[in-house]
Amino acid sequence: MNAGTDVALNTIWVVIAAAMVLFMEGGFSLLEAGFVRTKNAVNVTMKIFVDLTVGVLAFFLIGFGIMFGKDYGGLISFNFWGASQSLHIDFNLPLSAYVLFQIGFAIAAISIISGAVAERMSFKAYILIAVFVAAILYPISGHWVWNPDGWLAQLGMKDFAGSAAIHALGGSAALAFAKVLGPRRGRFNTDGDVNVFAPSNIPLASAGTFILWFGWFGFNAGSTLSASDVNLSIIALNTMLAAAAGGTSAMIYTMFRYGKADPSMTMNGALAGLVAITAGCAFVTPYSSILIGLVAGLLVIWGTLAIDKLQVDDPVGAVAVHGINGSFGTLAVGLLDQKEGLLTTGQFHLLGVQLLGVIVVVVWGYVLSYGAAKVIEATVGLRVNDAEEEEGLDMAMHGIPAYNELERFSDQPGMDPSLLLKTGSGD
Repeated sequence: MNAGTDVALNTIWVVIAAAMVLFMEGGFSLLEAGFVRTKNAVNVTMKIFVDLTVGVLAFFLIGFGIMFGKDYGGLISFNFWGASQSLHIDFNLPLSAYVLFQIGFAIAAISIISGAVAERMSFKAYILIAVFVAAILYPISGHWVWNPDGWLAQLGMKDFAGSAAIHALGGSAALAFAKVLGPRRGRFNTDGDVNVFAPSNIPLASAGTFILWFGWFGFNAGSTLSASDVNLSIIALNTMLAAAAGGTSAMIYTMFRYGKADPSMTMNGALAGLVAITAGCAFVTPYSSILIGLVAGLLVIWGTLAIDKLQVDDPVGAVAVHGINGSFGTLAVGLLDQKEGLLTTGQFHLLGVQLLGVIVVVVWGYVLSYGAAKVIEATVGLRVNDAEEEEGLDMAMHGIPAYNELERFSDQPGMDPSLLLKTGSGD
């Protein structure tokens, strides 16, 4: 294969993979719309559009240059279009294709936050958060991990497709914003008991999960940046096995622990498996991938319960799925890496580097996001008022409900809206 053909094939593969990663935003939208209450479904969808519009521009204009421009001491870089000219040559890939692929990663980091702050955050505040994450938060720590000159990369940290750089970061930021924002009205009692807010549409959430699962093959296998990489198929297989194992352990655990197989936990278990394998999908065996997924499916349940105990309100479980399992998946590389893992080779060094990397990324994500939340709260305002929250953000922020037929008929005197649900008729 000549050089020109190799570049052409790599370009096609990376552009397709980038499209798959960008399609994951549809998964985030459906998942969150299904998990929140009906009166807030439009709002979570609009926040995903913020990621795809404002977030994309912020990363392209500012964030990419910080991540991949000329390095200064391993801590930060900056350049505008044309940053990292040497990087794209090393990858045998046009710079434009690489930028497109990285855009998908950047907005995924923002979308993790979207679900954790659902149903009570001001829309204006979320726009500012999208700019902050895409232009500053994610690019700087991403530079440490993924720029070849970044200080964590120089130490030898392994994070193939972003368990730490994207998911642990996004999860820690989501925790900070949810903490400052406060819980939804009525979510927690004074004695600490949790009031369950039932999801509006589990089938819709499941469709979102399937889309995210599909897009993850672009997320992980696309990170090879090469159509001829011999590891491409094993990366995809490891991705599938970890997701299946995560969904399996979460489903079986809830079935025996609570007497019923919980659909939302099963979905989040599969997503937790995907998050956890993202760091090590190119470095571990299929059997290790199954083990990672099985543990992730349990961690997401225990993590969700722990976050509720802290009275932090996370409507979709983003902190447990992404923050906890992003951290676990990064550490799992240090344990199970085929060449340097503690449990596979007896070497401690990689595990130490992975632990350091996770701590740094999580602290960075939480502290800066907490500070940003306080600044936004003191300026434009972080949270909607009680009346807007009670009405629902769909009408308060956007002036349109998610399900117009139900709204129209429910306004008619004597009409019981539940009849529409029973008959399925809107005529």
